[in-house]
Amino acid sequence: MTPRSCSIATALGVLGEKWSLLVVRELSLGVHRFDEIQRNTGAPRDILASRLRRLEETGVLERRIYQERPLRHSYHLTACGQELRPILLSLGEWGERWTPQVNGYEWVHECGEVLEVEHTCKACGGAVTGFDVRPQARDAAA
Repeated sequence: MTPRSCSIATALGVLGEKWSLLVVRELSLGVHRFDEIQRNTGAPRDILASRLRRLEETGVLERRIYQERPLRHSYHLTACGQELRPILLSLGEWGERWTPQVNGYEWVHECGEVLEVEHTCKACGGAVTGFDVRPQARDAAA
């Protein structure tokens, strides 16, 4: 049996494990140095180094030299990585609602209100729940 081919499976091939998403979280929060990322995620150093390399290879982040001697790098999200921020916010909101973990902070939108993420359809502006969508095969000519 051939597994279903889809972009979710492909994305999980890049991001589908705990340490990768926690690295993206830290970079989104402005943490850029290896030791700080390691401390805030709790990732073992060897696994963190491997995840950082993988995220760089897949274009989610880039390394920048911040010190010549000894050579040290900082890590920064690319445009590809920046697009993961709303996904992390949604995942965090789901975790607040459905797991016993409670955050010690809230996300506040630039309007000043505590953030409550809602996915909307760009075309009609309607809320997207997941129950209101269906897959459709793409036109092969497109």
